[in-house]
Amino acid sequence: MAHDAGGEGGELPPPAKKKSPAEEAAEKRRKKLTPGSLMKGLIRSGSGDTTPAEGDQVIIHCTTRTMDGIVINSTRREHGGKGIPLRFVLGKSKMILGFAEGFPTMLKGEIAMFKMQPKIHYAEDDCPVAAPDGFPKDDELQFEIEMLDFFKAKVVAEDLGVVKKIIDEGKGWETPREPYEITARITARTADGKEILPLKNEPYFFTIGKSEVPKGLEMGIGTMARKEKAIIFVNSTYLTKSSLMPQLEGLEEVHFDVELIQFIQVRDMLGDGRLIKRRVVDGKGEFPMDCPLHDSLLRVHYRGNLLDESKSVFYDTRVDNEGEPLEFCSGEGLVPEGFEMCVRLMLPGEKSIVTCPPDFAYDKFPRPANVPEGATVQWEIELLGFEMPKDWTGLTFKEIMDEADKIKNTGNRLFKEGKYELAKAKYDKVLREYNHVHPHDDEEGKIFANSRSSLHLNVAFCYQKIGEYRKSIETCNKVLDANPVHVKALYRRGMSYMLLGEFDDARNDFQKMITIDKSSEPDATAALLKLKQKEQEAEKKARKQFKGLFDKKPGEISEVGVESEGGKDSVDDKGSGEGTNADRDADTKGSPSGDSEYAFEEERPGLLGRLWPSGRRIFSSLGLNRCTIL
Repeated sequence: MAHDAGGEGGELPPPAKKKSPAEEAAEKRRKKLTPGSLMKGLIRSGSGDTTPAEGDQVIIHCTTRTMDGIVINSTRREHGGKGIPLRFVLGKSKMILGFAEGFPTMLKGEIAMFKMQPKIHYAEDDCPVAAPDGFPKDDELQFEIEMLDFFKAKVVAEDLGVVKKIIDEGKGWETPREPYEITARITARTADGKEILPLKNEPYFFTIGKSEVPKGLEMGIGTMARKEKAIIFVNSTYLTKSSLMPQLEGLEEVHFDVELIQFIQVRDMLGDGRLIKRRVVDGKGEFPMDCPLHDSLLRVHYRGNLLDESKSVFYDTRVDNEGEPLEFCSGEGLVPEGFEMCVRLMLPGEKSIVTCPPDFAYDKFPRPANVPEGATVQWEIELLGFEMPKDWTGLTFKEIMDEADKIKNTGNRLFKEGKYELAKAKYDKVLREYNHVHPHDDEEGKIFANSRSSLHLNVAFCYQKIGEYRKSIETCNKVLDANPVHVKALYRRGMSYMLLGEFDDARNDFQKMITIDKSSEPDATAALLKLKQKEQEAEKKARKQFKGLFDKKPGEISEVGVESEGGKDSVDDKGSGEGTNADRDADTKGSPSGDSEYAFEEERPGLLGRLWPSGRRIFSSLGLNRCTIL
């Protein structure tokens, strides 16, 4: 027994699938079809049983005639055309309505005659394509179409100037990009089949981005995987001159047959051409999923040499390390920054040659005795393998806290070495892992809360050291939200407020420390003294800038001084951590806290007050509680 959809026991129909804008536009055009407006007559049957679908590229010959049989235009040479077929991508190319409705009905090799009323070809309202000059668009016409080929197309250029047909699928999913080095077999022919680049015994070698092949061919190869075979259709817009094809005159379209034999991954790590990684032996696995992107224990052999006239080798693990590889943990600053950046993008078994500038090599890292200052170096690196960090799943609470302490201690070492970004990354790593840790009792909860508060304060201190004072304040708020009387968090937040020039907020935090814990009074008093010095410096600077501003007669305008004295204009944060044992090093002791977000509220001063926090006090000291700017 049938049920009403809304009645008891009935099933609601599935929600209608939302149509794309292209589908809605096609449906709107389709409504213009009326009985007899588009008629099809079969001239020659095609082969197979599949017809073109949306996303397919169709290649056709077309001859247009009047109802009396007079040829108006044609792609065929025998009818005055150039012999070049037309290409369309269904659902993407602009075309007359008759083509959009007729092509999907044809088989490969089929020839058909489509009779179209004017509203179905170029006389359609809002027709997306313009009629050729002198075309009788208001007449009923016949379009003879031969479906030469159709296939699933890879649209490379949005304007369809570059389209790819895959002949044989490649291996893996990595594709080349600038400045990869390419090895490929390439032939080329015109759209009417004339060979213009014959097959050579030796493959072509070129570098992407150096204009050694036409732009459209380079774009198409940039979508190919290793060992892939494809045809790349390139129109004249993308046929740029190159060493491969210096002569392009008269070419409207070229079809390139390409077999991508190999490509060498070359990476411009900094984007300025200074730090270059060039893979010379492929590794095992898929890039980048099987690379040591996360902090890992890495094992590498490497040889380093200078890039001066001597080309001298300054270190070789196979010679200078008794044949043993170098083992190091990434993310801990144990090797030069440029070295680690490149190794993180290597696969096990891969060999790469790295060219590294001095600021990413040994100018900011302990330099070997035989490497001069300012030296650009080259490393030949082989990644033997790596071990991922220990998974905390299944560990006991004590084991988790031991692992956390190890990572935190590494962060503390990096902090002492002045590597604040690396140190913060270690603290952040533990905090992310803590999102999945659930203490079982009050004792564990207290230990966990102490550790998390300690980590947040270390992150806040790192932000303070790198000048991110606002982020330091936000991180302190995470501790103070759960424990508003956390003295160390108040101190650290107060120091960040002071360095931002928000002196009133800093004073409030330092004074609150004394009311909460008398033992913190020496640290708080020292901080308040430093705060007073900062305020005096700011007011002195402001007085100099605004000197003479209020000495003019009514109606006169005084210029504000903007000169500076040496380094007095810059914020002095050298002593931001002085005066308290807590800030002489990264935090190693915890206090009870949580990590929920704290919505910090503050009174919003006016524009001048926000740009110049001490301005109100200066105006007050000058006897001007109100200032009107004309």
